[in-house]
Amino acid sequence: MDITIHASFLPQDDPDAALAFYRDTLGFEVRNDVGYGGMRWITVGPPGQPGTSIVLHPPAVDPGITDDERRTITEMMAKGTYAGIILATKDLDGAFERLQAGSAEVVQEPTDQPYGIRDCAVRDPAGNMVRIQQLP
Repeated sequence: MDITIHASFLPQDDPDAALAFYRDTLGFEVRNDVGYGGMRWITVGPPGQPGTSIVLHPPAVDPGITDDERRTITEMMAKGTYAGIILATKDLDGAFERLQAGSAEVVQEPTDQPYGIRDCAVRDPAGNMVRIQQLP
């Protein structure tokens, strides 16, 4: 069986801030930018990897979500506990410097973890946890 990860979804509540973070700070390519009904879905991905994307979507717009669930999602996003993603790079220190220069909210500076990886963590403008691991 040949299965790959094609797209992951992360909520965003400010499309322009999300675009600035993922395109300008992380250096991702914009693959699609679609507006509908006053909302905006932005698809980004790493250069040279056209088969892997992140869809930055408006939160809580899925059919069937209750008002209580919407409030919970909004509260969790505000606390930074709703969504996250793990990225990887060969140059963790360089990536971290770029994140700091882009005014990312730093959660953890590059650290050697006791379980054998070196990583850092920041929050994107919507509060999503973005961890970046050092590739060997």
